[in-house]
Amino acid sequence: MGETNNNKAGRPWRQTMFEVIFEADTPAGKWFDIVLIICILLSVAAVMLDSVASINNKYHSRLLAAEWLFTILFTVEYILRLLCVGRPIRYARSFFGIVDLLAILPTYLSLFFFAGRHLAVIRVLRVLRIFRVLKLGHHTKEAALLKNALYASRRKILVFLFAVLTLVVIIGSLIYIIEGPEHGFTSIPRGVYWAVVTLTTVGYGDISPGTGPGQFLAALVMILGYSIIAVPTGIVTVELSRVQTDKPTSQVCPECCAEGHDKDAKYCKYCGAKL
Repeated sequence: MGETNNNKAGRPWRQTMFEVIFEADTPAGKWFDIVLIICILLSVAAVMLDSVASINNKYHSRLLAAEWLFTILFTVEYILRLLCVGRPIRYARSFFGIVDLLAILPTYLSLFFFAGRHLAVIRVLRVLRIFRVLKLGHHTKEAALLKNALYASRRKILVFLFAVLTLVVIIGSLIYIIEGPEHGFTSIPRGVYWAVVTLTTVGYGDISPGTGPGQFLAALVMILGYSIIAVPTGIVTVELSRVQTDKPTSQVCPECCAEGHDKDAKYCKYCGAKL
C-alpha cells in the first residue's frame, strides 16, 4: 500500500493531471467530468436566461458575472488540457479541442461585440463528454464511423448536389416562363427559390403557381422531391454497411487525446503512442 502511494506521489504532475482531466475510468476523472458537465449546463442556462427581457432587466449583472466566472474556469481548464497532453497542437485541432476553444471565445469577443456573448451556447456541445462518463464510449466510435461514411460518400454526394442544383435552375426558369411576374415569379432567381422550396417538400406557400401548366409542373416537382430526398440517404447507408464495428474503451491517448481504442490495444491507432 505504501509503495503504491509512493508511486503516485512520484508521478509527473502532467500524468496525474492527464488522468484527472481526460480519463473517465478513474474516480477523479469521472467526478471531474460530472462537475464539468454541470458547469457547462449552468453556463448555457445563464446565457439563455439572459436573452429573456424580463429576466435580463432584473438579473443581468448577476448573470453576466456568472458567465464570466464560468468562462474563466473553462479557460483555465482549456490551458490545463493543452499543458498535460503530449501533442497540444493535435488536441487543439481535434473536434473537442475546437469546441473547447469556441466555448470560451464568445465571452471575450463580447468585449467588442456585446451580442456575440450569446454564441456561448455552443459550449453545450461539450456535454457530449457525458458518453465517456456513462461508459458509452461505443457511441463515440459510432459517431466516428458515421463521419467516415460521410467522408467516403463525399464525391457521390457532391455529384448529386450538382445535379440537383442544375435541376432547380431549369425548373426555376420554366416556372418563370410559365407563370411570369403577374403570379409572383418576378425573376429566374425567384423561380429557383420556389423550385428549391417545392423540391425539398418544404412548401412555405409564400409564392405558388396560378396557372394550369404551372400547377402541373409543381405537382411533378413535388413527386420528384420524394425520390431525390432518398438518394443521399441510400449513398450514406451503403457506406455504413461496409463498416464493421467493435466496442471500444473510453481510454484516451496521452499524446493526441484520441478515443475509441480497442480493449486489447497497447498503442494508439492514430499516432502510435503507447497507451
